[in-house]
Amino acid sequence: METPAGKALTPVVGSERIQSLDVVRGFALIGILMMNVEYFNRPIAQLGSGMQTGLSGANLWISWFVQYFVVGKFWTIFSLLFGMGFAVMLSRAEQSQRSFLVPYMRRIAALAVFGALHSIFLWSGDILFSYAVGAAALLIVLYGKPKWIAAAIAVCVGCGFIPGFDAMFGIAGGIAFFSLAGWWLRGEQRFKKRFGRSPVIAFMLMLLGAIGIVAGAVMWALPAAPREARFALPILGVALLTLGYLTKRYHDDKPARPWRLGVGIYCFSFFMMTAAGASMYFFPEKPATVLSKEAAKKVEERKAERAKNRAKREEQIAKETKVMTAGTYGEAVALRAERWKEHAPGEVGFATILIGMFLIGTWFVRSGVMENARAHLPLFRKLALYGLPLGIGLGLLGSTIAMHPIPGSGGADGWQLASGLQMLGNLPASLGYVSLVILLLHSASAFNKISVLAPFGRMALTNYLSQSLIASLFFFGYGFGNWGVSRVDQMLFVAAVVVFQVAFSHFWLARFRYGPMEWLWRAITYWTIPPMRNKTVPTLPVAEAAA
Repeated sequence: METPAGKALTPVVGSERIQSLDVVRGFALIGILMMNVEYFNRPIAQLGSGMQTGLSGANLWISWFVQYFVVGKFWTIFSLLFGMGFAVMLSRAEQSQRSFLVPYMRRIAALAVFGALHSIFLWSGDILFSYAVGAAALLIVLYGKPKWIAAAIAVCVGCGFIPGFDAMFGIAGGIAFFSLAGWWLRGEQRFKKRFGRSPVIAFMLMLLGAIGIVAGAVMWALPAAPREARFALPILGVALLTLGYLTKRYHDDKPARPWRLGVGIYCFSFFMMTAAGASMYFFPEKPATVLSKEAAKKVEERKAERAKNRAKREEQIAKETKVMTAGTYGEAVALRAERWKEHAPGEVGFATILIGMFLIGTWFVRSGVMENARAHLPLFRKLALYGLPLGIGLGLLGSTIAMHPIPGSGGADGWQLASGLQMLGNLPASLGYVSLVILLLHSASAFNKISVLAPFGRMALTNYLSQSLIASLFFFGYGFGNWGVSRVDQMLFVAAVVVFQVAFSHFWLARFRYGPMEWLWRAITYWTIPPMRNKTVPTLPVAEAAA
């Protein structure tokens, strides 16, 4: 997938755009705001805590709908779109024999800066910085050289021993994971006749899986073995053994490797989360009174640690609520900067999930599916028909177990199991939503008017950031101070902002080629000043999207 150096890559023009991607982006922006608006009225520290308690009536039903039909589905759609954008840029570079890596690295760096500034000065729920880290990880997967990867891991491990830099150990682990993914995607090493020319990576996965299963059996045989190891090791072993078998069977299909690896990474991560949650829910921790002294001591230590973490989190929630309801803008910025500094190193862990989505998105473009969507409508019908019921159904199944965590339960409340099921469902649901939009766009009915979202999606970066600007001024104490409004009022706010932004996007793109932030991003990416104003006032290419 390497591209030759040559003539500099230039910004994409309107005629080169895949219009359906803009419509999907516009659709995804609506879901993103529906999801995010809650955390302009609720502490970010409660993110991932499920439905808010104490709701009734319309507020309860809106919260339920957003939790199980929206939450988690739309950042996955944006992740798919990010991978598609990467593939479009790469394909254009290959077709024109122009350089790719340097402009893309500038693109990543600019996105990281936008994300950091957004997180600190507007809202802590930013995902742009996460995408920048994920994009850098994707470059390792696609282009990483073993000697440079080994050197980077060694440097990170060395820095991890410096006091205060222990997060570098996690970064080293992330790089190792990305290199393993790159080996799976690009490696062609095979055994000779003895193992039937099986891929080496398949053998390694199955060997590690077998070791995990044996180690798990040993843990069960040891009376004082940690409870977590007894469940985690055999579960990990079975998962790796399964991945190894699937790799052995399907690795020869090289064009399909990106989507298979992407699905594998995503499902492996959340299968482990779901399985761990199931073990805690169905086999809860025994009371200390029926355990040996040593085991009882460990149980009490874990309870004390959970209580400490819970107290710290409650303190963060109280502090954030106070600052966002009655604090100054300077206090809010200081709080957000502290949170960003604390969480930024952990984005490498989230990137292990993002690269899976990026790879799936890359396959959709590189395979020609998105560029010639009309010819692939049967595929989109299948994804919508099966993806939406399966994806949303898994979340609803989880809701029958738990809708929010119970503090101090140690996982016995079933919340981690419910969350894992919902996260597993987000992938098929997101593919189903994307497919549904494509089907509407290419229908012969009035539903193809969804093309009206194309300009809204073309200005996705500008609209995403301006949503945070508008919401922070409307809800936070240093603005109009509407923090804590009802879920009904939150949805009315979403509707008003979306209608305004759709109309403004049409108005703006009738006069300019790019949104303001898109123009800046392109200028940094291609290191040139793209022409901004249209020479004439054209008809927006939304009708082309429905063609």
